[in-house]
Amino acid sequence: MKIAGFTFIRNAIRFDYPVEESIRSILPLCDFVIVAVGQSEDETLDLVRSIEPGKVRILETQWDDSLRQGGRVLAEETNKAYRAIREKVDWCFYIQADEVVHEEDYDALRQNMEQFKDDPRVEGLVFDYLHFYGSYHYLGDSRRWYRREVRIIRQDPAISSYRDAQGFRKNGKKIRAQHSGG
Repeated sequence: MKIAGFTFIRNAIRFDYPVEESIRSILPLCDFVIVAVGQSEDETLDLVRSIEPGKVRILETQWDDSLRQGGRVLAEETNKAYRAIREKVDWCFYIQADEVVHEEDYDALRQNMEQFKDDPRVEGLVFDYLHFYGSYHYLGDSRRWYRREVRIIRQDPAISSYRDAQGFRKNGKKIRAQHSGG
């Protein structure tokens, strides 16, 4: 089973995004990770270059700041990284720069990716979320925060990032997804 990771980042150091931890949290599951690095005002590019050069592939991008309203620029940057996955893979694992996957979930994630790998009815895998609030000692719980999101998707040109990059759609419709186990 071949898995490609993908993400995007800009000004990680300036805004204190844990992008290194984020990328490293999916590296054990991925054959490689594409990171779309937007033109930054800090040393973000150097930081990303320092993360396992053999597995992390950098795509330098220019953000279209006219798409900032509604967060559309985030979806566009996500799509750039996703479309940069050129070789054939079974799954594409998306992670945002403020997210991490717990290592205790690796076995369940592998098992579910393997289980659904050849099932064309499954276009993605959904994750449950814990939202830390203020520090790692407090969990946020609000109806306004998402409880689940698709983070593992098929390699399919009809699938794209949606709105502010919080989820994915296939030809404008929700993708068919199963629980990831994570």
